[in-house]
Amino acid sequence: MKKREDVISETAPMKAHWRTVLHEVIFEADTPLGKGFDILLIGSILVSVIAVMLDSILAVRSHFGSLLYGIEWLFTIIFTVEYLLRLVCVGKPLKYAISFYGIVDLLAIIPTYVSLFLPGSQYLLIIRILRILRIFRILKLAPYLGESRLLMKALRASSRKITVFIYTVMTLVVIFGSLMYVIEGGDNGFTSIPRSIYWAIVTLTTVGYGDISPQTVLGQTVASMVMITGYAIIAVPTGIVTVEMTRAFGRKVSTQACPECSAEGHDSDARYCKFCGATL
Repeated sequence: MKKREDVISETAPMKAHWRTVLHEVIFEADTPLGKGFDILLIGSILVSVIAVMLDSILAVRSHFGSLLYGIEWLFTIIFTVEYLLRLVCVGKPLKYAISFYGIVDLLAIIPTYVSLFLPGSQYLLIIRILRILRIFRILKLAPYLGESRLLMKALRASSRKITVFIYTVMTLVVIFGSLMYVIEGGDNGFTSIPRSIYWAIVTLTTVGYGDISPQTVLGQTVASMVMITGYAIIAVPTGIVTVEMTRAFGRKVSTQACPECSAEGHDSDARYCKFCGATL
């Protein structure tokens, strides 16, 4: 008769093997099962998004509302089970839950449940389209995956400079808006400083809705200055990010996901996860 310790020692490897196989199927795209699972997942995402779009059309909803409602719940249940399996098969579930894909996966199922209490919120399920980003890993488009991570790295590196730039722009629109409020006044549509700041933002960004426009010569002169300033500042954030992208250019990126924290973006020759240290 086997001892309790022997049974536990035999069960542990079986459990570890089960989690490893499940992780390879759900998170990896290097095996036929893993690639098949991801392709099936992407197909399900596309069908569910199309169903949400069709449900927003009154003529379609009046004839096929019940069918679309059933499809919506079917895919929500499927994606809920898939999300729970993803949490089960990683060594650090919380790490995955707060990652980009983990948050997107959660947001892809929440609206349906919320719609039970807040009708109409199910249309937020359109966020499921973000899950299609996994196609870069599934189709082994590592160069594209590398470029996307390069862009994110450049944006993070330039965040402080961009913050200073945005603060400068906000200061300018407050000054221009307040000036136009004094010059034009409520008779010409500039009924308050916040509304005048709105005009300054629309003008500075070269959007130009035209719902408010200066009528006086002095106001039009100031507006011309705002327009020219807008063209001048458009190139600033582009230049900042471009410089950081040049600095960040370099390493090849693997499509492998860490079995512990589910993090991606490792170097192609990496043996250990650079985020948690687990063996890849």
